[in-house]
Amino acid sequence: MKALLLAGGLGTRLRPLTEHLPKPMALVMGRPWLDHLIRHYRDQGISRFVIAVQHRKELIQAWVGDGSRYGVSVEYSEEKELLGTAGAVKNAEPLLGERFVVVNADTAHRIDLNAALRFHERHGGAATICLTRVEDPSSYGAVALGPQDEILDFVEKPDKDEAPSNLVNAGIYILERRVLDHIPAGRPASIEKETFPLLIRLGCGVFGHPLDGYWMDMGTQERYRQLHWDVLDGRFPLESGWQQRGDKNIRMGEHVRIAADALLIPPVVIGDRVTIGGRSIIGPYAVIGSDCRIGRGVRIAHSILWDNCRVHTGAQLNRCILGFGMRVGPHILHEAVCNRTGEMPR
Repeated sequence: MKALLLAGGLGTRLRPLTEHLPKPMALVMGRPWLDHLIRHYRDQGISRFVIAVQHRKELIQAWVGDGSRYGVSVEYSEEKELLGTAGAVKNAEPLLGERFVVVNADTAHRIDLNAALRFHERHGGAATICLTRVEDPSSYGAVALGPQDEILDFVEKPDKDEAPSNLVNAGIYILERRVLDHIPAGRPASIEKETFPLLIRLGCGVFGHPLDGYWMDMGTQERYRQLHWDVLDGRFPLESGWQQRGDKNIRMGEHVRIAADALLIPPVVIGDRVTIGGRSIIGPYAVIGSDCRIGRGVRIAHSILWDNCRVHTGAQLNRCILGFGMRVGPHILHEAVCNRTGEMPR
């Protein structure tokens, strides 16, 4: 069975980080989220992947390649224009088998895929939509479940007081190939607004499978920050490859140089080959990417720095996100989000 990863969207809500970068390639704990995603599904037993690409597809293809770096095989389905979720699935039809998994590649999650597959086989319908619970379903696709977990109604982005439940579409689907017969070819189409409601009306069997694991739509700056804080607090166990130092919540890469009078306030994550100058205070809630240079007397808290950033003497960063290679002078920045290139880490 193959997994189709939908990675072609523009990521407009996460700009400027995604102006020159596909949203699934945004760094999470120093590694592109798409990298984490492939590893997770590989560990769940998926060895063949199809990635639907469009916006800055060359960056995804350069990083992932043919999948050999993960021990899997990867093929690409290129959209000449953005086709929406269903259109992207239809466009990949020649590469898909009789049953396949579809994953929105910009949602951070953990799934017990085998449990979802067992549920799918038991109900025998055309589609399983994995579901998650949220406090406010108005930004998602909310569902009403019947007694056998069949989906009775599917309401995309309802008003909060009109939502049928707080169970929402998690962006992870198990589909039978016959679903493709109900998706039009050659035009944009939404699987949430068009395909699933149509399948429900036709009685094809659309069922909902609530997830127990972590789930976060990282499509906004605030959610992107919260994803990192959840990792730092242990609510979302995610490997960074960097080792914890001592009994404090401080993780650090290799060849890090920290001045003796610098102070780290956990939780903090520091990548490889980082230099931190004297009298600087880093943390709490700071993620410093690899090859960053932090000057003297710098204060960084509740902030995320991607690789190759330079923060000069006396700067203060609070609730900031800095993209690849950003330079910050001796300024005070609060809730700034800055990015300038589509450069990727090595």
